[in-house]
Parts: sequence; structure tokens; C-alpha cells
Amino acid sequence: MADTIPSRLFEQARVHPNRAAYYVKSGRSWVPTSWRDYQAQVRQASKAMIALGIQPGQPVAILGSNRPEWVIFHIAAMAIGAAPAGIYTTCSPPEVRYVVAHSEAPLVLIEDEEQWEKIDAERDNMPGLKHAILMKSAPRVDDPLALSWNAFMAHGDEITDAEFTERFQALSPDQLATLIYTSGTTGPPKGVMLSHNNLAWTARAAVGVVDLTFEDCMLSYLPLSHIAEQMFTIYGPITAGSAVYFAESGAHVPENLKEVQPTIFMGVPRIWEKFHAHIANGLSEASASRQKLFRWAMEVGAKVSALQRAGEEPGGVLALQHKLADRLIFSRLKPAIGLGRARFCATGAAPTSKEILEFFAGLTITIHEVYGQSEGCGPTTINAPGRVQLGTVGQALPGMQIRINDDGEIIGRGENVFMGYFKDPEATRSALKDGWLHSGDLGAIDEHGFLTITGRKKEIIITSGGKNITPKNIEVAIQAIEIVSQAVVIGDGRHFLTALITLEPEAARRFADKRGITNEDLHNEPAIREHIDAAIHKEVNPQYARVEQIKKFTLLPRELTIEDGELTPTLKIKRRVVNEVWADAIDAMYADD
Repeated sequence: MADTIPSRLFEQARVHPNRAAYYVKSGRSWVPTSWRDYQAQVRQASKAMIALGIQPGQPVAILGSNRPEWVIFHIAAMAIGAAPAGIYTTCSPPEVRYVVAHSEAPLVLIEDEEQWEKIDAERDNMPGLKHAILMKSAPRVDDPLALSWNAFMAHGDEITDAEFTERFQALSPDQLATLIYTSGTTGPPKGVMLSHNNLAWTARAAVGVVDLTFEDCMLSYLPLSHIAEQMFTIYGPITAGSAVYFAESGAHVPENLKEVQPTIFMGVPRIWEKFHAHIANGLSEASASRQKLFRWAMEVGAKVSALQRAGEEPGGVLALQHKLADRLIFSRLKPAIGLGRARFCATGAAPTSKEILEFFAGLTITIHEVYGQSEGCGPTTINAPGRVQLGTVGQALPGMQIRINDDGEIIGRGENVFMGYFKDPEATRSALKDGWLHSGDLGAIDEHGFLTITGRKKEIIITSGGKNITPKNIEVAIQAIEIVSQAVVIGDGRHFLTALITLEPEAARRFADKRGITNEDLHNEPAIREHIDAAIHKEVNPQYARVEQIKKFTLLPRELTIEDGELTPTLKIKRRVVNEVWADAIDAMYADD
């Protein structure tokens, strides 16, 4: 039998039948489900899909938040040779329709009434859709298209175990396992085709780097439509036998983190920024003596973290200082944010400022930056434990080759590289050349193999003077200003660079309160503008050549959002949309140019 994610699930159920595989919050308790019951749920769902006519190679779709049903449905489809395709819950009805219609999925699993309404609004444009299956907690929908979770699972009784086993054992490593639809920063989403071997190889490699075991646990809360969360919630835990806790909702994540205290935690940069803002806010209200103690502990933590990043541990006086700092500060602060047991913390999907990384290093929380993309099953490079260089995205995943092309583009080759784009041979030829995945990202590799991301080819700004500028690092530098939340650098076809900036609400209000500012409309407050202007000229611009420096900026009245179409579901900036929505503000900055 082929080594696949479904086969690893069944092996966990055979070897550790009674060990907890996942947990769901019920009332005030976290209720476990064993590996035996987990595989039984997957088997029944697989049989139900066979009964409903799902064939090998046929996609099915999933639209919902992180729930056991999401994962069960996903693995069940893979187990019979079908290909699950996740859809972000923030997608609009037309965006949902695009994925369902493009994939030609006859089944879609949906979470609740809100997601049902999206399906219902576009049902006439999805002629191939036969059933919309609702998760357990969804209210009953009286419609021929709708099928409750229990009714769906009951269809599994129509199929024998032998029929399931025949499909399961026929899986091939090179067979399509899943479709990951990209978040669409530059156009309609593309369906990334990943094979069973892609997923199994990458999961094994990642588990080896992190040294993931059955003693580890993680909180599932980032969108499961994204390959990174699939690695953390599905493929990695199944490979290592680790337990997964499903967050109740996005709003409950802070509370759930404190309850679960996961040993493994993945957070996009925005999550770490919120942690930082929360800690800074609490510190600002502490007494002067407490603040002094905190700063001392951070100095000790920074020294300890530097050693640990190089694979060493503190000794002598530093070890004693660390023990004291841990007892007085770290052992209280870390559990308060849910990271009391965390031994491996990661970030990816977008750059994280070095200031944020250094802040958490001072708390002896090493944030391991990871780089990759859906086309490479998630991780391509990683700052592995004991081999961490802040400000880089680490070294190549073991078994993966990376290099920099003549034009500065990062290209990679390995068992994790995808099969191609679903129904898009032209895009496939552009991304895959002689077995090398052309990432579209720009980077540099140092003598020790650590990769630094310098920009993205398609996001290069070409000024009216013909200068090529990558905006991403400039934006990260601006976002390092404490009261700044988001920054978008503008300048394509223009004489100089400008920026659209949004405020970090908590930090900006804290800044205002310290100065006795009562104005609620902080983006129009002169003191706020003066502070940001000074920081740009003193902290940001000196890092860059004259042509790369920010000459003007505009404070936007609100943050950029997914709902307004300015961000992708993975919080990447849609530059074309931002330029359209804020065209008047942009033009005003160049009125005198």
C-alpha cells in the first residue's frame, strides 16, 4: 500500500487506537476523540462519498471554519482518490462559485447558514453541484440540495468495507491528492495540484525538522484552506501522532490558547504583532519598578535566546539569571498569552519585522520564520531549532534544493514541488521549468545557506525614472513603527515613493493617552502624523537609497480589510485594488509632482 496521509491515519489508529487524536470544546471541557474513532469517521465519510458517486480524481469542495468535519471530509476524499479543495470562509458568493465551478465539484461541505446563503445565491451558476452538506452545528436547511452531516454519513451504510478498501488500496503516490486554490493577489485563483507523495514527503520532512511527536499538541485556528494550516492541523499531526485542538472560533482564539497551552504554535505576522501590542499595553500600565525588572529580564532573555538559536544553552551566571528571570517574568507572562508550554513557534505567509522577532527573543520565545508557497506544499526553507538566523527565512528543507536565478528569483526543486495548475497548462509551464519551481519571489542566499526574501517579481515598482524597487521590505520597516498597523508603498510610474499607512488602534490610543490627546479621529491628529513622519525620516529612510525613500504618506481612516477586497484571505495586499480604492488619496500626494 502506498505511503499516503490517509494510510498514516489508519496506521495511527492501529498502533495507538486509544490515544487522543483531536479535541473539541464542549461547555467548559475539551472532549477528546481517539485515533480509532477518527479513522472510523473518515472511513464512513469515504463510503458516503462513494455512495454519492464520487470518482477517483474528482474534486470535492469545503467551505467552513476549522472543525473536525472539515478534516474528516478532507481526508475521506483523499482516501478514495478524490481531491478536496478548500474555500476561504471570507470569500464572496461569486468567489465561492468560481472555485466550485472551476473544480467541477459535485459535493461541497459548508459550515453554517451564512455559507449556505453563498451557495444558494450562486446555485444556478454551479450546474455540476449535486449536494451541499452541512456540518454538525448548522441549522437544518429545507432544500433538496442540502444534506445534513448525519444524513450524509448515513449514506456510508450503503457501501461495504470491501468497496472502500479497494479504492483505498488503489491509491498511487503520484496521484492527485488535493487542490489548493491560491488567494488571488494577481487575478483569479489557480488550483495548485498536490500529489499524495508531495504531501507525505513534505509532512515527513517537516516533522523531522521540528521533531514533532505524539506528546505535542497544537491549536487549529488559521484557515484550513491554506496549505500551512493543513500541514499544522492535518498532515504533520497524522504523521507524528500529535493531538489537535480545534479553536471554537476566531474570537475565542486568545481564550482557547490559554486553555490549551499548545507546544507547537503557528502565527502569521499580524498575530505576533497583536501579541506584542497586548504585552506593550500591559507593560505601559505597570509600575516603574516592574518595567525596570521587565527590561532586565528581556536583556537576559535576549542573551539566552541568542545561544539557543545557535544550538547552545546558557551556563554559569547567565543560567542563574535566566532561572530568576523565568521565575519572576517569563513563567507568568508566557502562560498569560497561551505560550506557557510552547517549544516551537513559527511564522510565515508574509515578512515579520526584525523588531518583533527580537522582542519575542527577549522573552526566550524564538519565532522560527518559514518560507514557502502552496506550489511547494508549504515549507521550502525553515529556521530549524538550533539553526536560527533572525531576519532570514532559514535554510532549505532537508532534501529540497534552492538557488537564485540570474534575475534574482528563488527557484526550488524537490519531492514537495507540485504537479501543476488544475486546467491551466500555460501557467504550469511558466511556473515549472525542467523540474524547478519558479517562485516569483526575489531573494539572496548567504554562505551558510540562509535565505533572505527581498521582494516579489510581480510587485516591483518601476518609477518614472526607470528605477526598479521592491516595496515589501520598505513596508515592513514602516510597520515596525509602533503605532503603525499596515503600510503600502506607492510609486509605480511616479517620480518618488509615497505610502498609505493605517494605525494600530491599541498602540495609537496608548500613544495619544500619554500625550493627553482626546481626539477620537487619530488619523487626523497632527501629533500622530508628526510622530510617524519623524520615524520614517529617522528610522526608515536611512536604511535605503535615496530613490527608495518615502517622501510623503497618507494616514487612512481605517485598516485595509478582506471584506473590502484589499487583502487576500491570507492577509496579503491586493495592490491593484488598493490603488483603485484609494486613488484620490494617492493622487493627492502627487498633486504637486
